[in-house]
Amino acid sequence: MQFSLVFEAQLADPSAENERQTLNDCVEQAVEAERVGFDRIWAVEHHSLRWYAHMSAPEVFLSFVAAKTSHIRLGHGVVCMPFAYNHPVRVGERAAMLDVLSGGRLDLGAGRGGTEQETSLFGIDRAVTAAQVEEALRMISSMWREDSFAWNGDELHFAPHPIVPRPIQLPHPPLFLACSHRETLEKAAALGVGALVFGFGGPPEIAEFRELYDKARSTRDISLCVSDRITDHLAVLCPAIVLEDGAEARRIGVRGQRFFSEAIDHWYQGRPEPIEGTDHDDDEGALAIAQAGLRHRLERMRVQYTPSHGMVYRPSPAFGDAASASRYVGELGDAGADEVMFLVQMGTVSHAVCMETIRRLGEEVIPQFRSEESNR
Repeated sequence: MQFSLVFEAQLADPSAENERQTLNDCVEQAVEAERVGFDRIWAVEHHSLRWYAHMSAPEVFLSFVAAKTSHIRLGHGVVCMPFAYNHPVRVGERAAMLDVLSGGRLDLGAGRGGTEQETSLFGIDRAVTAAQVEEALRMISSMWREDSFAWNGDELHFAPHPIVPRPIQLPHPPLFLACSHRETLEKAAALGVGALVFGFGGPPEIAEFRELYDKARSTRDISLCVSDRITDHLAVLCPAIVLEDGAEARRIGVRGQRFFSEAIDHWYQGRPEPIEGTDHDDDEGALAIAQAGLRHRLERMRVQYTPSHGMVYRPSPAFGDAASASRYVGELGDAGADEVMFLVQMGTVSHAVCMETIRRLGEEVIPQFRSEESNR
């Protein structure tokens, strides 16, 4: 398995000062991930989703991280690829530039950016986003193969132009697709791209995803793939907080995942704003507020509360000490995950806890699976 971190740049208290601090904290966390042996970081792209994600220009964040690191891979995951968000040629230009300046370390993911909050900001018809994402992937996979690139689609068409620069990884960096629905997972396999999935349902859900993905791979028509560079890779999101005190890690993790779920439900479901207003885990007043609402929220997660967009929320078994996190990572691997994408930076989790978790994952959890691979 491979191991990565996902950055949303979440904020429980989204003041300008906290926003600036959080973005810089994310850079420090990414640099630490390289130091302790992670394979990759992923940076999302979202717009106008206060609380949930303040990572609106991931290409800038990734460039900053690239300049401070030497070998960790840089997951642009995902770029919102409907045309009004990002013209496919601009995506290709930026991706190639980052690939060149990072020494060939880029992985490029595509997504729809499908919340009404985001699409309304850019005047996007949500009904056409899936088709435009697929077309963008086909364009990006083709634009460096010839000295001049032309395109004739229903909406985009232009005469031959050189697209510069070209990436180091030819014909293009590995391609991925965000898959929050089962039909999108099957589409990713059919198109020959890697799948980035939520893993809140645990190993049984991941095993189901693996089966769907592999079945679609086995029946795909290679001529319909977006590229002849196939990326067969199932990456699974896993919330994680790992501390020496496992009970404390679980308390902080449950609170962080609760904030994550409420923030995303606010924008995807029109639910109330997330109630957390502080990220100080040691503040007695804040803790009392959190504990007051914990019972019904935990019950909601224990019954696998499932919003209409298909996500399942329950406390992650990777909240605890290194031993408990290792057990759960092993279960995800047994279920078919090629990569575990750890979600550590959640809105109510302090930077200090994020840094300790990253260090413990890198030094105490990941090496167990490296040694397993070397012995095979």
